[in-house]
Amino acid sequence: MSDDTKSESVETEETKTETSPPPPRRNRGWIRYVILILVLGVGGYWGFEEVRSRFTHVYEYDARIAGSLITVSSRVAGWVTEMNISEGDDISKGQVIVQIDARESELLTEQLVARVRGVDAERNRLIAEKGLVDKQTRSRYQTQKSELAAAEAEVSSLKPQLELARTELKRTKSLFQKKIISRKQYDEVLAREQQLSGEFRTAVAEVQAARAKLLEADAERAQLNVLDGEVAKLKYEEGWLRAQLQQQKLDLADRSIRAPVKGVVDKTFVEVGEYVTPGQRLALVHNPDRVWIEANVKETEVRKLKIGQQVDVSVDAYPGEGSIDKILGMVGIESHDNGNTEEGFVGHVIAIGNSTTAEFALLPSPNPSGNFTKITQRLPVRIAIDQKERKLRPGMMVEINIDIRDK
Repeated sequence: MSDDTKSESVETEETKTETSPPPPRRNRGWIRYVILILVLGVGGYWGFEEVRSRFTHVYEYDARIAGSLITVSSRVAGWVTEMNISEGDDISKGQVIVQIDARESELLTEQLVARVRGVDAERNRLIAEKGLVDKQTRSRYQTQKSELAAAEAEVSSLKPQLELARTELKRTKSLFQKKIISRKQYDEVLAREQQLSGEFRTAVAEVQAARAKLLEADAERAQLNVLDGEVAKLKYEEGWLRAQLQQQKLDLADRSIRAPVKGVVDKTFVEVGEYVTPGQRLALVHNPDRVWIEANVKETEVRKLKIGQQVDVSVDAYPGEGSIDKILGMVGIESHDNGNTEEGFVGHVIAIGNSTTAEFALLPSPNPSGNFTKITQRLPVRIAIDQKERKLRPGMMVEINIDIRDK
């Protein structure tokens, strides 16, 4: 084929292409209209629900998970010999988590135990000695008392005889002077009077001696009071030592620092070998099962809140969880689960603050210049929420949506 023939064929094909009618265009306009209508409908619906939600819910985005964070500290000073925990460990209540050097405390405890035992032994010895002295002095006292009674009885029996003899002597002497009786009779009466007088004086002396011996026996009995005083002194000393011993045992027990709650270790602040002082913090722990939400609600919305109102919670760490309950609440469907569900977190209001957060500020904000700008204050609101798989941790940011409709 020649070049002229080829060029004519190409021109013929181009002419046909230019003169052929264009293919029919697809009519896509209705699809755009449908999409636009759907977008406007969904937007309108969500706009309506957002407006309605402002009248049926109180929303706050500045809320946090809170918990009882406990600072474990030491009551005694010493070197850390054992650190039985690390950050993130689960602990049980009463578990020994930190051990402080207890060698010196153990020695002092043993010394006090020995002193208490020594004082107790000395007190028992004095009590036994008191019992012995009591038996001895009681027997001697009773003997001397009996001797005194016998001597007094002898004096009592001799006294009337002596008086009778003296009367008889006086009468006999008068008769002798009148030469009525003989010298022999007078001498016999005189001898009788002198004999009774001597016996009487002897009996009186024996009474005095018996009384002196009774006083000595009574003085020996007074030794029991001395022993009682020594026993009482040792009793008080033993009580003081036992108090010291209890204090030392407390010091020894404080060197084994135990977990105050069942929970988890958040942070540790010391290592083995460090020297700690009283009050120094050693670890931070909390019970992960006991958490709640702290939210600061505007004072203009507090009047809408009541104890027990249901709260839908969205946790920033777990986006999407809680959205189902939130949507159900918006459209008026009540959630019958008062706790957590597999879809999200639900809580309820348990406390509404009685003072604004500004009242707890360390630095007051006076207005000396006279220029005043009103700032909406906030009141703390506490919301109870159940833990779920330990997802909720103190300090996490959450958003709350409180359903204020009357149920």
